[in-house]
Amino acid sequence: MLKIISKDFSELTTDELYAILQLRSEIFVVEQNCVYQDIDYKDQKALHILGYKQGELIAYTRIFKPGDYFEFASIGRVLVKKDQRQFKYGYDIMNASINTIQKAFNETKIKISAQLYLKDFYNTLGFNQIDEVYLEDGIPHIAMLKD
Repeated sequence: MLKIISKDFSELTTDELYAILQLRSEIFVVEQNCVYQDIDYKDQKALHILGYKQGELIAYTRIFKPGDYFEFASIGRVLVKKDQRQFKYGYDIMNASINTIQKAFNETKIKISAQLYLKDFYNTLGFNQIDEVYLEDGIPHIAMLKD
């Protein structure tokens, strides 16, 4: 069972921020073998959704209100630590993110830029592809929208 909390950037402790950046680098740079600029000055506008298991950060997203990333509310940097994926925590962190967008921003329309191989996962959460496949940092992505 995940303990999920949300925090504004200014509420994150130095240790929490370090854990977030370490895990994002572990997955998006090292595991996916993708050199890209993860630290993008968007974290300051985001609400950070952190999923802990036995005190360790193992799942994470960042969410944005409409206009701060896309024209609609959005979810990004979705991740679950590799050795924890078999427990399906991706659903828990995404559902918490969707619920937080509804509560914090009073929004139900959510846009994401999803890695193509995760299309079915996002479909089960109510997201639908709205555009053609495009490359982002060398990885096939699709725009998806949840109404």
